[in-house]
Amino acid sequence: MTECRSEACLASGINFIVVQAGGRGARLGHLTANRPKALVPVENLPMLFHLFRRYPDKRFVVIADYKEDVMSEYLECFADARHLVVSAEGTGTCAGLRQALELLPDGEPFMLVWSDLVLSEGFALPECAENLIGIAGDFPCRWSYRDGVFAEERSAERGVAGLFVFRDKAEIAGVPESGEFVRWLAERGFVFREADLTGTREFGTLEDYARLAPEKCRPFNRIASDGGTVTKTPADAQGGKLARLERRWYEAAAARGFAHIPRLYATEPLKMERINGGAVHEYADMPLEAKREILRKVAGALKELHGLERVPADVFSLKEAYYGKTMARLRQVRDLIPLADRKTITVNGRECRNVYFYKRDLERRLDALRCESFAFIHGDCTFSNILLRGGAEPVLIDPRGYFGFTELHGDPMYDWAKLYYSVAGNYDRFNLKDFRLDIGENGVTLAIGSNRWEALEADFWKFSGADPPAVRLLHAVIWLSLTTYAWQDYDSVCGAFYNGLYYLEEAL
Repeated sequence: MTECRSEACLASGINFIVVQAGGRGARLGHLTANRPKALVPVENLPMLFHLFRRYPDKRFVVIADYKEDVMSEYLECFADARHLVVSAEGTGTCAGLRQALELLPDGEPFMLVWSDLVLSEGFALPECAENLIGIAGDFPCRWSYRDGVFAEERSAERGVAGLFVFRDKAEIAGVPESGEFVRWLAERGFVFREADLTGTREFGTLEDYARLAPEKCRPFNRIASDGGTVTKTPADAQGGKLARLERRWYEAAAARGFAHIPRLYATEPLKMERINGGAVHEYADMPLEAKREILRKVAGALKELHGLERVPADVFSLKEAYYGKTMARLRQVRDLIPLADRKTITVNGRECRNVYFYKRDLERRLDALRCESFAFIHGDCTFSNILLRGGAEPVLIDPRGYFGFTELHGDPMYDWAKLYYSVAGNYDRFNLKDFRLDIGENGVTLAIGSNRWEALEADFWKFSGADPPAVRLLHAVIWLSLTTYAWQDYDSVCGAFYNGLYYLEEAL
């Protein structure tokens, strides 16, 4: 067993992490058609970002190869960790290691880890720098390591999981440009201290990924259910801000006698009635006539909400909610989205004007919308945020609580556009990642699963009384605004943008 050198043991811990993220990830199927495997989301965070969040004070060297441009642009847009990206030379798991080592200082210990590992909570970086190997205890690996000896045999108990710690870069200075890294270690008789990685998860295949529970895009809350109650706590800083707005909305709606909300028991944290019923989109198999009655009730609840209170419209909030916010989000991802440098993009066979080149046309159309007064609105009344008590009575949850710069009140047409987003746009299936995106040289194909409520579009117009041209325009804008809201999933960012262009072409 390798002993620690005294000078290494006196070092201030491991400050550098090299991530081997250059693989094609072919075994992940469609999940890596448009992005490298390190950006495939697990529990609403790209796999690579689990490392970033776990070690926010470390410096990362990310080895990229397949879809390297996507990796670089994505990290530039969204990474909050100190990182460098190197372009891998060579092939196999050795590829790019030489370039990565050149970026590390001499005499510094570092961790090398494969990008498809999500480390267990129990794993801790060693305080004393020594050569270390991660041993999988509950998933199979191609190589095993036992009693200081590598063997090319599949093992789920003694597997070489793809995590190593080295005392300094000189330890592997002779690594080849191409080849299998573990084989190279075995051939040179490397001996490591073992680290137990039981509880660590590997997502190398589509089957591994399929075992994950479905996740919505961008959850802001942690939800705990206790019998007949639900308690919501913020998941992050932005969740905390939204939680304050949500609490205020519920309190204001209850004070005004609005019945289509859960009963409130406490507000800090938010504790409310657990509704006995699912979200509207979960009732896809309901007979058409029953769906029609549900939609009528939902529209009636929204009309009641909008009738609670009227205040003067704020033109600054209108501009911010519809144009300012949308363009700010789009500017952030312009270099990230393929084909965004073209004046038109073909989406599902339709040639669509690219909003980056036609933003003034969009601005003029939005400025022409008329809103005489603001109403008390929900702000995010998709099917996902409307539960059916007993499968019949609509209950509004997860209100946004603001519109532009205004709290509680906003343009009621925005609520109708959000509902249309579910009825005709199938947002809820997209939100559950039920879509396929194919990005080609000459255009894109986007296929979103169906909520199976599209047949009720005519009923939507009848029950809402909303203005179709206005709603369709806002529907396109809502899709475009989804881009950075759904930042954890690269395909969702791109898919929302392309779908927004598809609907915008219809609306302009």
